[in-house]
Amino acid sequence: MSHTIDDAIRHATTILGQTEHNNARLEAELLLTSVLKKNRTWLRTWPDKILSPAQQQAFEKLILRRQNGEPIAYILGQRDFWTLTLTVTSDTLIPRPETELLLEQALARIPVQASWTILDLGTGSGAIAIALAKERPCCHVIGTDRSLAALRIARQNAHSNDVSNIHFLTSNWLTSFAGNFQAHMILSNPPYIKVQDPHLSIGDLRFEPPSALAAGREGLDDLQQIIREAKKHLKPEGWLLLEHGYQQQAALAALLAQQGYQSIDCYRDYADQPRLSLGQWRAN
Repeated sequence: MSHTIDDAIRHATTILGQTEHNNARLEAELLLTSVLKKNRTWLRTWPDKILSPAQQQAFEKLILRRQNGEPIAYILGQRDFWTLTLTVTSDTLIPRPETELLLEQALARIPVQASWTILDLGTGSGAIAIALAKERPCCHVIGTDRSLAALRIARQNAHSNDVSNIHFLTSNWLTSFAGNFQAHMILSNPPYIKVQDPHLSIGDLRFEPPSALAAGREGLDDLQQIIREAKKHLKPEGWLLLEHGYQQQAALAALLAQQGYQSIDCYRDYADQPRLSLGQWRAN
């Protein structure tokens, strides 16, 4: 049976709505734009256009994938973050809106014309590193990841977003850096979920790389390592900024203080949850 664009979207919205997708209509439209290679405005302009059997079949396959819980960013192969459109795959964590808080607080501390060296640890798709490099073109940004597949995506994203003041290298946090290397700022959105957290087996998280999500029994293993090692690679007055779980504010403040960081603070995300802690390294 042939369907018009409007029929297909309404039918898909009903299907997705049954599986607790809050934005079922929007997701249906986005998936159809992917099939037709048109934007949402075009869909609304031509609601009576008839889909070909091939287009209908392709759309139904995408709806089934989403119905089964696969993140729409992976289905579409892209995600918007800050002012960027980024390629994402199952090798990379999906950039989330709350991570823009990390970017905002980093930019608030970097003078517009500064030529700082900045490290983004565990860069994944390159979202944070590329956005920083775009906003501060005089800075040199280095994105690191232990995943070669993730680094390939990050380099692709830097190229597609026309950012050149950046490079990427393979490193498990700071292990690849010489002892005399120093940066003005180190930031990271590392794994911070408890390994036994039931949320890892439900929703979108089922499809994302576990190594980018979970870090030990309390979710603090990677955060502890970064806090301990970062001070060796920060210039005097350099900043360390870390995204973390909403229940980890006190633990992060204690860890930063124990390692000698100063000006320690925590910022809340758009949902009013503690999400970002930072500290400044001041050499004795």
